[in-house]
Amino acid sequence: MNHKKIAVAIAVAASLTSSAAFAAWEPTKPLEFIATAGPGGGTDQFARVVQAVVQKYKLTSSSVIVSNKGGGGGTEAFVFAEGHKGDANKLIFSTNLAWLMPMITNVGYKIEDMTPVATMAADEFVLWTGASSPYKTAQDLIAAAKEKNGALKMGGGQSKDTDHILTRKIEKAMDVNMTYVPFKSGGQAAVQLAGGHLDGNTNNPGENISYWKAGKVRPLCIFSAQRFAATDKVTADMAWSDIPTCKESGIPIDQFNMPRTVWLPGGVTPEQVEFYVNLLKQVSEKPEWKAWVARGVQSEFFLTGPKLDAYIKKDADDHYKLFDEDGWLAKK
Repeated sequence: MNHKKIAVAIAVAASLTSSAAFAAWEPTKPLEFIATAGPGGGTDQFARVVQAVVQKYKLTSSSVIVSNKGGGGGTEAFVFAEGHKGDANKLIFSTNLAWLMPMITNVGYKIEDMTPVATMAADEFVLWTGASSPYKTAQDLIAAAKEKNGALKMGGGQSKDTDHILTRKIEKAMDVNMTYVPFKSGGQAAVQLAGGHLDGNTNNPGENISYWKAGKVRPLCIFSAQRFAATDKVTADMAWSDIPTCKESGIPIDQFNMPRTVWLPGGVTPEQVEFYVNLLKQVSEKPEWKAWVARGVQSEFFLTGPKLDAYIKKDADDHYKLFDEDGWLAKK
């Protein structure tokens, strides 16, 4: 995929939401929220909490079902959407993997054929180690990585997934080599870290919090521009706000997060896009949504229109450069 085509495609989507007035449109058929992950995963939870809020507040008269198409790192859902061009009754729930996967593997869809609607939240990432490990700070782990020269084991989700991308960023920023061990999910990586089978992982807060509460893992730093705001104690002596940023800890990565994104198939009308922008905006303002974001220690991140376009283009450009350097780009 030519990642630069994204700018053109997104500009078209932007025009759909920037006009001053559209004829009113509402769905008359049941809506299908398609999660690009299996049941119980973060993206499945994302789709289901939106479904619950929509139904509780009767934000549409149409019924809403959630289906799961998580095969191929979520590409299954977009391949499905490719075959349903113009169908505004199908909404796809994903992450930035929507535009990253076509860069690194040959998939059956083009992201420029999809219609971006919104980002609604962003998963933050934390550098973790096992509670029984000798690493008390991020610099302790980095020093061990230098000493072990490739033998230090970092776990995460699938190869070339978000966790792997962040691990490569750490390696490049700190000039170290580590062994990345892929699992089917961040949840499995959390189990392995808690069991002492890994030296570290870069899971998001929700994936590791139960093991942190149980005294099995230890947070070292967060990949955020600022510390988390939550001051309630998670363990006897630490709150989320006590975790330093990775930049504070000497790892020069200002920020790394994963946006929660929502898409329509291509070929939809401007008023259909506008309907969903308004619908998701209403969801984002409800207490149930805000509670879900807070429970997962996520950040509110509602973007639509030109701001969303600019974000996608920058994220795509940044990752294209990284993938090119690592030889990850798919051969066409």
